[in-house]
Amino acid sequence: MTGSIHAGGPRQLTLDDLRDGSASGEIDTVVVAFTDMQGRLTGKRLHAAYFLDHVLEGGAEGCNYLLAVDVDMNTVDGYAMSSWENGYGDFEFVLDMDTLRRTPGAPHSVTIQCDLAWLDGSGPVRQSPRGILRAQVDRAAELGWTAIAGTELEFIVFEDTYASAWDRRYVGLTGANRYNVDYSITGGTVVEPLLREIRNELYAAGVTVEGAKGECNFGQHEIGFLYDEVVRTCDNHVIYKTAAKELAAKHGMSLTFMAKYDEREGNSCHIHLSLRGLDGEVVFADDERDGGQSELHDQFLAGVLATMREFTYFYAPNINSYKRFAAGSFAPTAVAWGRDNRTCALRVVGHGAGLRMENRVPGGDVNPYLAVAAMLAGGLHGIEQELELEPAFEGNAYLSDVDTVPTTLREARDLLAGSTIARSVFGDDVVDHYVNAADVELKAFDAAVTDWERIRGFERL
Repeated sequence: MTGSIHAGGPRQLTLDDLRDGSASGEIDTVVVAFTDMQGRLTGKRLHAAYFLDHVLEGGAEGCNYLLAVDVDMNTVDGYAMSSWENGYGDFEFVLDMDTLRRTPGAPHSVTIQCDLAWLDGSGPVRQSPRGILRAQVDRAAELGWTAIAGTELEFIVFEDTYASAWDRRYVGLTGANRYNVDYSITGGTVVEPLLREIRNELYAAGVTVEGAKGECNFGQHEIGFLYDEVVRTCDNHVIYKTAAKELAAKHGMSLTFMAKYDEREGNSCHIHLSLRGLDGEVVFADDERDGGQSELHDQFLAGVLATMREFTYFYAPNINSYKRFAAGSFAPTAVAWGRDNRTCALRVVGHGAGLRMENRVPGGDVNPYLAVAAMLAGGLHGIEQELELEPAFEGNAYLSDVDTVPTTLREARDLLAGSTIARSVFGDDVVDHYVNAADVELKAFDAAVTDWERIRGFERL
């Protein structure tokens, strides 16, 4: 991994651990997976002996349509990298052995996360979310910095199983808590068997757990983990998201990370981010400047703010994402920054080595690699252009006249498509790929007939 920052946590597995575990029968399954556009772990399960004898050196492959489908895994038009005309070939799963870890909830299984590369040797698959983040990490390293981040991911737990929830079309589900349990110890106790197993299984998989707390919606909770180098943080994030769903199913329950399940509070994914020097030195703090923020910090923050609207698609990638943005909801609408001000899109918290920005725009449905890549790209743009940071917003930003985040996916799509900054820092191929992903989502939604329409119009119109 680029950078020397590592926040700790239990040791992840080594190749020798895998060999020994396979020989003893303790480990019999290897999950080889990458993160797709929707933020899901995608790949295959291999027998451990087969993996060691054949895949470790020979590699693994998968169909390149895996980065060119919708959420239902339908093949869709508009992607340059993968189509019927191109024959839907394969790409290579490039094993990142530094990610070798226990698979949470599966005692005889380990997981390895992957990058993607083209089989013809032409290089990495640039549209891969992990690859997009790696490109920004490399860009930061060339300028002398490494980035560290932490994600705070909320979810809503239901007493219903996933199968019964599907059969009911996800309507009328029973939340694991009947009322607001924000910070409630009693409320957490109700679902503690599930929360405890998630915490312990993630810790055993090499992720340092901070704690769990209740949230506002009925059955809503959050489990927090210690910050780390940004690629590791995003790797941990998708492992956690997958494990939480699988462990909920094991308990006969279900949970959702969708940004806005109902009319109550949505699920957020606040992202905390800062830069360090390549040797770990603090670069965001300066006690001699106002607020203790260095000039580098202010330029970085100004860049994230300046690109917020054009990059919102990477923070809010789905139709449902935009239902979360509502005044007085603890989800931001104002493109502004403030010191410990939760009404702003960007909240600056901490001091000294802990000084960092919190991006409050992303929801629980976000792809963490894309969101962190967007923050890093925007911040580096601010540094390179020496942007001046506007004064901190004071008061209730919901009532201000400052610019707001896009209110629909269509607006965010158009801003991304026309962004010269996005095309400069990510490349036309990456921007066009994700603009098409937005088009696919919009086309599917425009063709759908919703329950809201039926209730409103079946009898009364």
